[in-house]
Amino acid sequence: MPQPSRATLPNVELYTDGACSGNPGPGGWAFILRHPASEKEIESSGGERETTNNRMELTAVVRGLEALKRPSDVKLMTDSVYVGKGLAEWMPKWKANGWRRREGKQWKEVKNEDLWRQLDALVADHKLTYIRVAGHSGHPENDRCDELAVAAYQQYLKR
Repeated sequence: MPQPSRATLPNVELYTDGACSGNPGPGGWAFILRHPASEKEIESSGGERETTNNRMELTAVVRGLEALKRPSDVKLMTDSVYVGKGLAEWMPKWKANGWRRREGKQWKEVKNEDLWRQLDALVADHKLTYIRVAGHSGHPENDRCDELAVAAYQQYLKR
């Protein structure tokens, strides 16, 4: 079935962030998903006892895209250069090379391959535009996602 054109897709904004206390260490992820036309918005967050910052950044995007009920024109706004470069530059090469990456003259496994594969499958359903926002710079949605992600991992520090 052909993908609908961007003009017929609902526009949504997805703000994401991941955070870690130590790397690896307890981590949290969060997203805000907004449908500007209806002004509906949802927030979600979660955490893991032992993870990395990059895994949390990816998880936030995966969980945000999973929350969409139908194909959409998604503006992804995140402070994660890792996510942005992965989507735009690295993932197409990894896929072409059987989900492997070159390190010098050797082939190595793609770090966080499970999450990259999930993200790849989810992105196929949507039109995605990546927009990098500066972290901790007064961007209200990015700051809120950071607050939610930090709160999500703090539950593991209290034990």
